[in-house]
Amino acid sequence: MDAATPLTAAALAGRVLAASPRLGGTRLVCVDGPAGSGKTTLAAGLTEALSDAVTVHMDDLYTGWTLTGAAARLAAGVLRPLSEGRPGAYHRFDWGTGRFSPDATPVRPPEVLVVEGCGSASRRVDPWASLRVWVEAEPSVRLARGLARDGAHVAGEWRDWRRTEAAHFAADGTRSRADVLVDGGS
Repeated sequence: MDAATPLTAAALAGRVLAASPRLGGTRLVCVDGPAGSGKTTLAAGLTEALSDAVTVHMDDLYTGWTLTGAAARLAAGVLRPLSEGRPGAYHRFDWGTGRFSPDATPVRPPEVLVVEGCGSASRRVDPWASLRVWVEAEPSVRLARGLARDGAHVAGEWRDWRRTEAAHFAADGTRSRADVLVDGGS
């Protein structure tokens, strides 16, 4: 991460296209980091900069405020089928009802699959990842963004989530395994 030269989505797109596909004919880009660091914004810019990219959000794969099972759902429903050149699919978690949708969300085999969210660059997906991006920002910035987005009524969940993701990142060595480090604080 070089604060003097911020990484633009266009520059990152060039780096993605230079990487070899490892998910069948698809390049998998995992945009990971703590909640509120700017992952979704970076992933949206990257997807827009690429001509044939699809984004999957880990928020749709969590069972509420837990990482448990999300990477397994991603691997089974999306990554394995795409690695075989077939379309994948997943059931989106509905945060309002606390249940997964009975309707599957299809994922066609694109040139680039961008998966963003905490846990997207888990060791479990390493065999398929072409590029692992770590996005970080100061804790106070992340918390302010999260509460502005989700509401102050979830402050307790946010505190718990920060412990959950920190434990996951420490056990998984996510930041140290990243190919690219991005300052999402600006």
